[in-house]
Amino acid sequence: MKLILGDQNLRLEDVVNVARNNYKVELADTSIKRIEKARALVERYVEEGRVCYGITTGFGMFSDVVISKEDTSLLQKNLIMSHACGVGNPFSIEIVRGIMLLRVNNFTKGHSGIRLCAVEKLVEMLNKGVTPFIPEKGSLGASGDLAPLSHMVLVMLGMGKAYFNGELLEGAVALEKAGIEKLENLSSKEGLALINGTQAMTSVGALTVYDSIQLMKHLDVAAAMTFEAFKGVTCALDHKLHEVRGHKGQIKTARNLLNILSGSSSVTKQGEVRVQDPYSLRCTPQIHGASKDAINYVKEKVEIEINAVTDNPIIFPDDDQVLSGGNFHGQPMALPFDFLGIALSEMANISERRIERLVNPDLNHGLPAFLVEKGGLNSGFMIVQYSAAALVSENKVLAHPASVDSIPSSANQEDHVSMGTIAARKAREILGNVRKVIAMEMLTATQGIDLRKIEKLGIGTEVAYGIIRKDVKYYDIDRVMNIDINKVEKIIDSNIIINNVENKNIEIGLE
Repeated sequence: MKLILGDQNLRLEDVVNVARNNYKVELADTSIKRIEKARALVERYVEEGRVCYGITTGFGMFSDVVISKEDTSLLQKNLIMSHACGVGNPFSIEIVRGIMLLRVNNFTKGHSGIRLCAVEKLVEMLNKGVTPFIPEKGSLGASGDLAPLSHMVLVMLGMGKAYFNGELLEGAVALEKAGIEKLENLSSKEGLALINGTQAMTSVGALTVYDSIQLMKHLDVAAAMTFEAFKGVTCALDHKLHEVRGHKGQIKTARNLLNILSGSSSVTKQGEVRVQDPYSLRCTPQIHGASKDAINYVKEKVEIEINAVTDNPIIFPDDDQVLSGGNFHGQPMALPFDFLGIALSEMANISERRIERLVNPDLNHGLPAFLVEKGGLNSGFMIVQYSAAALVSENKVLAHPASVDSIPSSANQEDHVSMGTIAARKAREILGNVRKVIAMEMLTATQGIDLRKIEKLGIGTEVAYGIIRKDVKYYDIDRVMNIDINKVEKIIDSNIIINNVENKNIEIGLE
């Protein structure tokens, strides 16, 4: 339950363990030495009166304004207070814990020039459960996530607000209750080091990627359940078809579906019931697979960024050099997070089409209209498809890329920005909608399976069917449907289906 920072790169699972599972964090001895070495160079530059951006100068448009040695500490505090301009609802506690972890990991590289005591303060807050209240809106995703990270630093100074033991408190009170002394001041470069980075967008994106991987597994299970209810043609899943095209995600999806459906008495071969299925079934490997490949690409980019140095300026102690650049710019993550939103949106698109196939009597090959007996008196699953369609349409709006936009800021000094934090937040919102649509498909397919009176389900679909039917009974007459949908969404959120399917030695991952 402990994560040592500094000796090796973070993995996506490490971020999840600290953010969600409350793993403790500790600085490796090697990282402490790197932090202190970079700090020594900053202090020497201040003593020598060198003109160096963010250390002895103002920020943004004020980069040419030289600040005296006596005013450098006030400069850093003013930076934090003036930049704490976040608005809107707060980030979740797990996202903020992810932000704090990633910021500390940035410092362990020894290129930030921050004092060790400031890094240790952030570690202490993480380990003792003091989580800053950070509004989710207000970042342009360039010059770093300035506004969100400023709200994090406010609490270190005994200002702002923070959560402790489930209660939102004044920052100073939260620190006191946790037995943490506030940081009395910020020294030269520290304010800038603490807020000049991409950690807000990357924390949101990292948790979204992790959840997307788990949700993609559920989508394969949902599709397999629809294959059962639809008497789907599994010839379209033959490995030869997919290997001649060569896309990894497509090959993996076809293999996943066959594994989940293994042993089913319901699925068919071409010509037994029909020659071929509609695209929403037949092209499942191609469509799911494309989203798998996209998610894997984004994961690769996230695992680079969670280990990146994103400050400005960046300290190179071995070269006696401080370089001002643009590593804070979120564009390398903005594009992947927009791609992630599109990939997630497509997952819901195909899921909703399969729901429509199941409920529509003109398309479902003999199932009753809207999957209910005594139709007319009962509406059955009619509005499940409506609701799924509404979520899918909302996702189409949300999937518009944020990264294609840019608004100049800081008197045009910062004349191109990434909007990467917006891209990450949108992807996470889409994820929530997709989870609901997949819950609707699983619920609908379960009803279809019952109506087909299938003798034997596949190894994986039998697991999913049993778990769902344990919580949600057969739909014989109309009842409040959103209760059932919410139950299945909670099942998905718990990963119980995936864990039990994988315990059957069925591999259903992305790679």
